[in-house]
Amino acid sequence: MTRLLVGTLVGRLPSGMAAVAIPLALRNADAPYWFVGLAVGAYALATAAGGPLLGRLVDRVGQTLVLLPSAVLAGCGFLLIAAAPGQQAPVVAGAVVAGAASPPLEPCLRALWPTVVSPQELESAYALDSASQELIFVGGPLIVAGCVSVASPVTALWAAALLGLVGALVVATAEPARAWRAPARDPDWLGPLRSQGLVVLLVSLTGVGVALGTLNVVVVAYAEDHRMPGGAPTLLALNALGALIGGLAYGAVRRWSERPARRALLLTVGLAPGYALLCLVPAPPLMSCLMLLTGLFLAPVLTVSFVLVGELAPAGTTTEAFAWLVTLMTSGMALGSTVVGLVLEHGGPRWAAACGVLGLVVGILILLAGQRRMDPDRHARTPASADSTAPFTRSSTR
Repeated sequence: MTRLLVGTLVGRLPSGMAAVAIPLALRNADAPYWFVGLAVGAYALATAAGGPLLGRLVDRVGQTLVLLPSAVLAGCGFLLIAAAPGQQAPVVAGAVVAGAASPPLEPCLRALWPTVVSPQELESAYALDSASQELIFVGGPLIVAGCVSVASPVTALWAAALLGLVGALVVATAEPARAWRAPARDPDWLGPLRSQGLVVLLVSLTGVGVALGTLNVVVVAYAEDHRMPGGAPTLLALNALGALIGGLAYGAVRRWSERPARRALLLTVGLAPGYALLCLVPAPPLMSCLMLLTGLFLAPVLTVSFVLVGELAPAGTTTEAFAWLVTLMTSGMALGSTVVGLVLEHGGPRWAAACGVLGLVVGILILLAGQRRMDPDRHARTPASADSTAPFTRSSTR
């Protein structure tokens, strides 16, 4: 269990480094800001598009045969950027390759949890998983900062390539990953998206992603107008700390009286007050408390979402389903960041913070309307869904 979790965290560090390392490397080579934005956007879009495709490939051929080649290919993408940061064509090509080939460690880990922990401990494992991933977005930028201070931004790209390969190697050579196989799947090109309940869940999580994307930009604008130690990174670190606390607290509860779909709704509602209070644009001491509050329910929302993905995904498609979760969350974050940037220019921080509340409200309404479709018992009546409750099927599930 420890090997899988640590290997996944190490292998996913490049995703926490790329958003900082790529811009720094390009600016160090005197690239214009418009091209920096293009390169980072290309990386993000390629990551979102490649995740479900790699997840489907994992469901077909296993984890080891996908994780290692994709890690090598993604590393080559980072190295291509490092080799020619001042040339636009190689940079864009490298960003696309690094993003599209990002090894699907996150969905693969969630596929393996049912094979390495007991059913009673599964939700606690998901909680630990969702809480610990906050370390990626704290540790990634810190590694980049260390590389820049010791050598140069290009060194951070080399480090990203190496860490991605090491993490994938640790996971791919572990016995659970080598032994894992997905059950047979129906020949349907929609894959997991043929589950209406899963689609409801995934679309609702896009709203959560919008709120997160909004927060990332709002705190930067806030730090420019308010003096506080550490500025925006401190606020985001407090948000990550809140998520870590919330995830560990959620995982400490062994049994829940509410069914998962109802829990997902209530926990998403729990996110809303913290984001609503951000619209007040309070003084730094209260803002610090709000950062903890906005993070507190995030890891529990993700945890119960992992449970629902494992229960709702049709047989043989759960790795791809977890990849879709990551893709739609990422897409929501990109949408939130884009919209809130425009709102900040014309409406100010209060209206910008309201964008996050709007995203959550939309997500809550979708969950409320789709509660019946997200009932696992309803899906368990079909043969394919009945298979998805077996250990290896659930193991095929960021």
